[in-house]
Amino acid sequence: MEQNALTELKAHLMQTNDRFRELAHQHHEYKRKVEALEAKHALTAEEELEEHRLKKLKLHIKDEMEQIVSEYKLQHAG
Repeated sequence: MEQNALTELKAHLMQTNDRFRELAHQHHEYKRKVEALEAKHALTAEEELEEHRLKKLKLHIKDEMEQIVSEYKLQHAG
């Protein structure tokens, strides 16, 4: 799918799909927290574990969002 069309589809899902919107907001929040940790000069062991946990959660959410996009494309193929 062309990048512009994908961007438009994601914008449409943000407006029409509550789950997609919820996931996008959560993904953004995890990204913000990871960036805050990465900005630190050094991390404690707990912070390193938290960074790793957040990155895994962020990836899981991204996968779920991509699944919603794929399902939408399948349902609206034509």
